[in-house]
Amino acid sequence: MSSSALTKPEMCGLLAKHLQFHLFGAMLVSLGVVASCKFGLAEKRKKAYADFCRNYDSRKDFEEMKKAGIFQSAK
Repeated sequence: MSSSALTKPEMCGLLAKHLQFHLFGAMLVSLGVVASCKFGLAEKRKKAYADFCRNYDSRKDFEEMKKAGIFQSAK
């Protein structure tokens, strides 16, 4: 075995190199999760709430609850 066949392990800057790689990967993953939550959940909820508020009739809902006998003070 000759010593020239074996390469020396890289020790100088190894930690910084691995931290940089994993930090970049973690940033990409977190941005992906944030984007999927925003467009997958938040936009659907916002649209459903806007549709509900647009079509909601509080007077009609009150009359139905009053007819059902939920309120004790309303005659």
